[in-house]
Amino acid sequence: MLSLLIVDDEDLARLRLRELLSDIASVCPTRIIGEAGDGILALAWLQSATEPPDLLLADIHMPRMGGLELAAHLEKLQNPPAVIFTTAYDNHAVQAFELNAVDYLLKPVRAQRLLTALEKVRQHPGEERGKTGGQLAALQQQVNGGRSYLTCHERGRLLLVPLAEVLYFKADLKYVIARTPEREYVLDETITGLEAEFPETFLRLHRAALIARHAIAGLERAREDDDAYGYALFRQIPDKLPISRRQWPVARSLVREQ
Repeated sequence: MLSLLIVDDEDLARLRLRELLSDIASVCPTRIIGEAGDGILALAWLQSATEPPDLLLADIHMPRMGGLELAAHLEKLQNPPAVIFTTAYDNHAVQAFELNAVDYLLKPVRAQRLLTALEKVRQHPGEERGKTGGQLAALQQQVNGGRSYLTCHERGRLLLVPLAEVLYFKADLKYVIARTPEREYVLDETITGLEAEFPETFLRLHRAALIARHAIAGLERAREDDDAYGYALFRQIPDKLPISRRQWPVARSLVREQ
């Protein structure tokens, strides 16, 4: 018997899935152990649950965090559940999910199609867990315009870092530090990957640093014995971010645009 978490922002959609699961229970028994209205609530539920589900039925388009981004974050968990997406959108998007071997249910969901998807998970446990966070992030970029949150592991918990609050990223050995107005987070990311994923939001000012375009308040020339050519200043925090000689003109142009 599969245990399920239903994730959808529409009450009627969750109710329909409950009814369909009840209709096919004689041939594919399942147990619904929870519901959530978006990806953020689903992650919070998973981290507080005493019994993790085998499977998530997750809508792709939801406020705050949709199903694709949720699935990418789930990959960071030690034992992520399988995910079956639901979507009301056209076949072009559906084909993208098929190519990446992530199952989907096109709304309005039909009982036989739901049964087929559940049987795939039940007969091949673990197979639906094979997608990487990178593949899911690529799909999220294609469908919803990219991630809204980054993931931080801290003291055995998975924390979400809102991308809109990040002032800069700084490389630190094998990890990346994300700085918000409140604090720092250690991310399992790379500066190069973040630069490629968010070119419209963050700018590379140094080989080891990215700055949020909206966050820069001014510039400061470095002393002759400093490694950097200069520093970027922020409105909300006292930190200074190094700028290379090559990127100094770019930084000046950015300040003029503010």
